[in-house]
Amino acid sequence: MDLGLKDRVYVVTGATRGLGNAAARELVADGAKVVITGRDEKRVADAAAELGPNAVGVAADNADPAAAGRLIAAAREHFGGFDGVLISVGGPAPGFVADNTDEQWQAAFESVFLGAVRLARAAAAELGEGGVIGFVLSGSVHEPIPGLTISNGLRPGLAGFAKSLADELGPRGIRVIGLLPSRIDTDRVRELDALSADPEAARAANEANIPLRRYGTPEEFGRTATFLLSPAASYLTGIMLPVDGGARHGF
Repeated sequence: MDLGLKDRVYVVTGATRGLGNAAARELVADGAKVVITGRDEKRVADAAAELGPNAVGVAADNADPAAAGRLIAAAREHFGGFDGVLISVGGPAPGFVADNTDEQWQAAFESVFLGAVRLARAAAAELGEGGVIGFVLSGSVHEPIPGLTISNGLRPGLAGFAKSLADELGPRGIRVIGLLPSRIDTDRVRELDALSADPEAARAANEANIPLRRYGTPEEFGRTATFLLSPAASYLTGIMLPVDGGARHGF
């Protein structure tokens, strides 16, 4: 199946590792060109080099109000176009209600929430018909995850923003989609398992609650994101797609 990605140009944030990197890899493999971001300049350059000539890295912090304009400009400068964005950010600090400080909440809001809103808003102003804005959110949109109180507070709000944006941009032919990963086998998820006294037991318990009885691979997530961002998914907008091996049982 041809996804129609040849020479399309995407910005993928938080793409030096984890889910953002997995999505960037699959986009490039299917013929797209990507501008990837991360906060560390060397890591961004190394990640872009691994992806090859159809990728360029730009050091940027999602919390920086100027980042959105810089990234879209980089896409046009390096690859001559801009067809969409996948907004992925690192997870906020773990903790329970009594643990997380105002400073942690503020930093997460600036990066996870407001930074995503700014980038989506800038993309909406620049995209034409056929453009797409994607958000990497979390299964916590539907079901809070113990020990991730800040994420539980911010991700559902961002999903609501994405749905509102889909309604507003639909008449212009611009799609908005969300991905809700759960237990994907990334460094972040392994770090969360390690918060338990017995990480192996924690993983086994989590896998027992997944109908497919295993964690997903980054490649599986990346392929799902690539399809949703592609022209092949041209009639999908306003959706929040769980990528969780069946862990969510509700509609």
